[in-house]
Amino acid sequence: MTSARLPEDFLWGVAVSGHQTDGGDTTSDTSFLENVQPTVFAEPSGTACGSWERWEEDLDLTEAMGLNAYRFSIEWSRVEPEQGTIDESALDHYEAVVDGCLARGLAPVVTFSHFTSPHWFGARGSWLAEEAADDFARFCGVVMDRIGDRIAVAVTLNEPNLQRQLAGGFLPPQAWEGHKATLEAASKAAGVERYRAGNVQRLDELDAFEEGFEKAHLAAKAAIKARRADLPVGLSLAVADDVALPGGEAARDQVREDCYGRWLRLVKDDDFVGVQNYEQLLYGPEGRVDTHAGEQEIEPRSLGGAVRYCYEASGVPVLVSEHGLNTQDDEERCAFLPAALASLDEAIADGVPVLGYCHWSLLDNYEWIFAFGPRFGLHSVDRATLERTPKASASVFATEVAKRATVEVPA
Repeated sequence: MTSARLPEDFLWGVAVSGHQTDGGDTTSDTSFLENVQPTVFAEPSGTACGSWERWEEDLDLTEAMGLNAYRFSIEWSRVEPEQGTIDESALDHYEAVVDGCLARGLAPVVTFSHFTSPHWFGARGSWLAEEAADDFARFCGVVMDRIGDRIAVAVTLNEPNLQRQLAGGFLPPQAWEGHKATLEAASKAAGVERYRAGNVQRLDELDAFEEGFEKAHLAAKAAIKARRADLPVGLSLAVADDVALPGGEAARDQVREDCYGRWLRLVKDDDFVGVQNYEQLLYGPEGRVDTHAGEQEIEPRSLGGAVRYCYEASGVPVLVSEHGLNTQDDEERCAFLPAALASLDEAIADGVPVLGYCHWSLLDNYEWIFAFGPRFGLHSVDRATLERTPKASASVFATEVAKRATVEVPA
């Protein structure tokens, strides 16, 4: 049995996103879509977790677990609530968060677009607009000019392939009809011909959105690197562990090409690829095999499989920018985490370069169209008081991280 030691600068963190935790978002495309009728969103995000005001408490919770990284997003809609108007107070806020991370020994892992965009951007057609990439790059430049000297990692886009993956059977047909109806209602409410958003899409526009996302990533990376060439830049992808049963190789490979092919070719010129894994999918000769009658499959070793595949296909280092489990039973999460991290250990010991691991999520938060139903957090949040309470899984995660700080990773 051989072993491999994790690099000293390995990032152990948690991941959050602004719209899902901050609350009080009134200027984004998503907040607009949540409040039109009809809407595909189960309920508006409202106060979410109140993290805009309670960010210091969230950083304290992260530090208390013995972590050294904190992934969060800069909300474009707060920085540029109206086209061409920069809110300096929002930049002040994000600068305070970055400095708060550094004061606690946490590397700031910054996502420049975690699904949400400004309302004005959505009213103009979102990522389908001809000038979208230039506008996004300009926003990234504004952020970099303020905090770029102090952040550790830059993620341009969060899961630009997610809608493609969801179209493979994760969402029922009525959900896609809900997307279409929501966008039609938003277009009417905004008085525009085509209101669009990155995380509520029409099936017939998936290709066009991916083209827009690709242009935006390249423009954003150029803007970020122009200001700080040494800063690691990449994007994150939603990646299942796609496993072929006997005779299922062709079906699996076609899904991989459809969901990840464009992106894993694109990131070959990046510093890393962010892997966000939540499930394992099986494929037989006839396509995807559902062995759990539609129920969530809990397969902790899917993490190692997803990481290996992305490295083999792209040739660039991997950052696990999200990974976790949606469960109301925290005992499941407590059992899931050690097994999942063991599969990551094995991939690292086999030579896969992994930069870090960020657990989704620090808090039970707002999960988009499903609102507050899913539970991914290491801490629960009282919806009335916004009080955070550590779950047993927070201690399990802290223990697993502490073990790896002193012990070699087994192969």
